[in-house]
Amino acid sequence: MVVFRVTDNINIKTTDGTLVKYQKLKGPSNLLNETLYISTLEDFQDMKRVFSSVDQKYRAKVFDESKIRYLSQFPKELGILNINEYNITNNLNYKYKNDDLLIQSFKNFDSLYLNEEKVDLSKQIKGTLKQDIKILILGSPGFSLSEMICSCTALRIFYEKLSTYFKSISLDIYLNASENRFYSRDKMLFSNQTFINKISALSIDVKEFCQYDFFVDTSSVSKRSYYESLNYTDAWLHKLGIDYKKVPQSKKYNQINLSTFKVRKDLKEKIQKIKLKGKILLYHPYSANIKKSIPKEVAAKLLKELVSRLPEYTIVSTIKVDSKFDDDRYVDLSNDSKSFLDFSYIISNCSKVLTVNTSTYHMADAFLIPTVVFFTELDSKRKYSFYEMSKAIFVKDKTKSLSKFVFENDSLLLYKFEGWQELKVSKVIKLLESF
Repeated sequence: MVVFRVTDNINIKTTDGTLVKYQKLKGPSNLLNETLYISTLEDFQDMKRVFSSVDQKYRAKVFDESKIRYLSQFPKELGILNINEYNITNNLNYKYKNDDLLIQSFKNFDSLYLNEEKVDLSKQIKGTLKQDIKILILGSPGFSLSEMICSCTALRIFYEKLSTYFKSISLDIYLNASENRFYSRDKMLFSNQTFINKISALSIDVKEFCQYDFFVDTSSVSKRSYYESLNYTDAWLHKLGIDYKKVPQSKKYNQINLSTFKVRKDLKEKIQKIKLKGKILLYHPYSANIKKSIPKEVAAKLLKELVSRLPEYTIVSTIKVDSKFDDDRYVDLSNDSKSFLDFSYIISNCSKVLTVNTSTYHMADAFLIPTVVFFTELDSKRKYSFYEMSKAIFVKDKTKSLSKFVFENDSLLLYKFEGWQELKVSKVIKLLESF
């Protein structure tokens, strides 16, 4: 969390056209103020870059957080506390900025001094008399689609747990927005969750913030050591003050609601036409991270093998795999998947999915689609839990050990290959057919 004021009036427009207005501080003696603002550390840093790109006269000045926290109207923080984050981060970053050995030893250096002390949500809300409560989630619960889908699952479990204590809960999320080019997508994703009341753009003024009973501060969660080691759902449960080990795996399912989604006519007709041919296999060989992706030539070769060896399937892809390959049983849907919900709709209509480690496999779980996932050496530090309908293949760098790769249920890891060139298509197909 960062509390701040601005030196001059300025507006920032988000990607969906929302206008976030900032006004120069008025009445500084009044701390319950509409011209004092609160944001996450990440969004605050983005906002400062936006300000400076407009004109040097626009600046954001940090305000003493403790003065705001001492307000009687200030809501209670739930989950792992994040008090005085800005000062702690800046002071210790400055102190250790020349300690190269220490910095190189830790991927997330900030995790050394940011609070990670485990808390119990039940104890935090104990004694609350009010039965109709308002909760604010400060900041984006995750940045990639995978992170956000899993954080929604954790938030749903959080909401359900609170529902056993309170009569009604209004849960609002203020997303990072200052320099977030994916704000529209993120807003669409979180708005899709039926238990979430409202999605807004950061920042939020102090007066509005104090209208809430409780808040969760997501600032710098991704820099915590537990976020690097746990799977995303468990990491967010831990952040929210819930013992993830006590939550049954059967409750950690993902949800995507398509009941109110108006599918474009052309997309709907195209999917219906494909389904008339038989079963559909979604093939998703690429990630935004090249180290998680199947090499281009291997991906193209695998596509041809799938078409050749799976005559009962039409292979579809929402990304361009091989522009030169033409076959009646391969359909490129890259121009049809224009939004998160378009992609969700396509996945929901597939019989099976073959993908690298991207959001695709988390989304497939929401529709109980049997999924085979390729994992690489890059995934080896994080513990992965597997959904009921997913199975894994690990493709490793020949020069590195397999011993670091950890699964919650290692029996679900069916094959390990010594590099992409060693990948046996017959075993991939066998695994797809094992569902």
